[in-house]
Order: sequence, then structure tokens, then C-alpha cells
Amino acid sequence: MEYIAFPANRRFDFTAIGRLCIDLNANEINRPMEETVTFTKYVGGSPANITIGMSRFGMKTAFIGKIANDQMGRFIEGYLKKNDIDTGNVITDNTGAVTGLAFTEIKSPRDCSILMYRDNVADLKLNAEEVQEDLIADSKLLLISGTALAKSPSREAVFQALEYAKKHDVVVAFDIDYRPYTWSSHEETAVYYNLAAEKCDIIVGTREEFDMMERFDRNPERDDQVTASKWFDYKAKIVIIKHGKAGSIAYTKDGASHRAKSFPAKVVKTFGAGDSYAAGFLYGVMQGWTLEKSMEFGSASACIVISSHSCSDAMPTVEQVETYINRSNAGEISNSFSF
Repeated sequence: MEYIAFPANRRFDFTAIGRLCIDLNANEINRPMEETVTFTKYVGGSPANITIGMSRFGMKTAFIGKIANDQMGRFIEGYLKKNDIDTGNVITDNTGAVTGLAFTEIKSPRDCSILMYRDNVADLKLNAEEVQEDLIADSKLLLISGTALAKSPSREAVFQALEYAKKHDVVVAFDIDYRPYTWSSHEETAVYYNLAAEKCDIIVGTREEFDMMERFDRNPERDDQVTASKWFDYKAKIVIIKHGKAGSIAYTKDGASHRAKSFPAKVVKTFGAGDSYAAGFLYGVMQGWTLEKSMEFGSASACIVISSHSCSDAMPTVEQVETYINRSNAGEISNSFSF
């Protein structure tokens, strides 16, 4: 059954708006941050990672965002171009804003954390008037993410993009991507997340992220069906609620719930799993696959990324994901962790 109908004859399959930053991943694994002295630099930011993933899957992609006028900003732009991502709407900031940094700590495969530097960052300086309507009008799918809603003027830029998407019948996906250190309060987060989610066709988040959005609702049992049903009263057609190792459930407007098998992984770190899962799932949905097959593809994609030191560099191709699924089904990958 097809739950989402994508517009035809668009130049871009996928366009994202939001955070572009630098990930500095610890090279000394199994050590706390205090004892880590070397890091490897990668392009980061959830919407950036998802876009890179979609491009690796062969989709025609574009990005809407703002980068700092510095070496890191130029590194980001160059990396996007190298990955065949259109940067025509990636704006260079001229106010002195800096590139956001994310230092990662890998104490163990299951004990990872991120130290973020988000003061005066360029990606939150994107203005509404800098969002190109023509680019969104020429896209099949627009992805927004929660961090871009944290501050003005980026917040208004996202809502402008949502208005353009509505005007031109573009499908919208919302990756909740809650990062508490970028928000002033839980209440502020809930208000803007809810306002954005009302305008989206696909909503993806963890149980904890949906809990944050439900601060003004009555769902004391944290019931997934109650959570999903709320968004079907608006525009949503698919709501995915992730439960970590317990797996993910996709809810649809017809009242059905969909689950997919998980795969084993030799885990290096846990971050990046959600981004690769989202890319794999959205790719599958755009191919017209069943939700179960799309979720399975996303899960296998996530396993590949968490088995690597990087996030963006590790985003796999379709062939790599299919090979991973086949090897897992054949029992060739040990069951150290399942996603």
C-alpha cells in the first residue's frame, strides 16, 4: 500500500534545511573526553548527514543552510559538492558567526556522548528571505529538523520553507532531532516542535523526543498509538517512533502499525544511527517499497554507520546496504548489538 504520493517531474528528489556543522570524533576510543587528545574532523549535523545518505543512494539532492565565512565553512561546502549535493542555497554568513562544533566522546560502544559548541553559529543565522522558493518548488521531498527551530532567524526560515512546500505540494518529513543545549526551555521546544509537526507528512523521532512534544497533552502511559493519532488529525501520514534496541514502529493513518526485523552490528559508537536510519527509510518510501522493507533498509544502513568511526563518511550506498542485509541473513555478522 502506498502511503505517500510524491510529485513527479521535479529536479530534486530530496532537499533538506538546517544544521551544517563539524563533528570532531575522538580517536582514543574507550577513554573519557578528559583523556582524549586527538580527534578526526567530519562534516556533521543531522540534516546534512541525511542528505549525504540520500545522495549516496543515488538521489538528486540539495541543501538549504548557512555556513561561516571561515575554513570550516569552506570545508563543509566543499564536502557537500564532492558528494553531488547542490549548494546553490547554501549561504555564506558575513556577520562573524562561527561554525558549530560537536566533540564526541566514545567511552564504549554503548557509552557515547557529544559536547556541542553552539554559540553564535552560522547555521542559526539563516534568514527567511534567503530560502529559495524555486528550489523547494522543484523538490519532491523536503526534510526539516528540530535544531533549526531553536533560534531566530533560522526558526522563521524553516517555517518559510514549510509554507513554500505547502504551496507547491512538496512532501515534508520532520526529523525531530532534539538537542536540549540549543533551547531555552522545554516549553519553548514543545511549542515550536508542535507548530512544525502540524505541517509535516512524515514525522520521525524517539519515544523521548515525542514525550518532549507532549508536554501539553495527556498521555501519561506514553502510548505510541495515542502519540501517532494526534498527528493524523493534522497532515501526517506516517509517524515513526523509535525505541532504541527495542526497534522502531511505523504508524499509519489507517490505524495500522508496522515493524521490521533488526540486524546485528559490530558497534564502534551509537551516534549517527538515527541519521542513517532516516536516510534509508526515506529512500525506501520514495522507491514505493512497503514500510517494512523501508524500515529494514534503514536499520541495515544504521548498522553500517554505527560500525564506523564516522557518520557522514560512513553513509553507505544502496549496494552496501543490500550486501549487509544479505550477509546478516546468512549469519556472517556477529550479534554484538541489534538495531
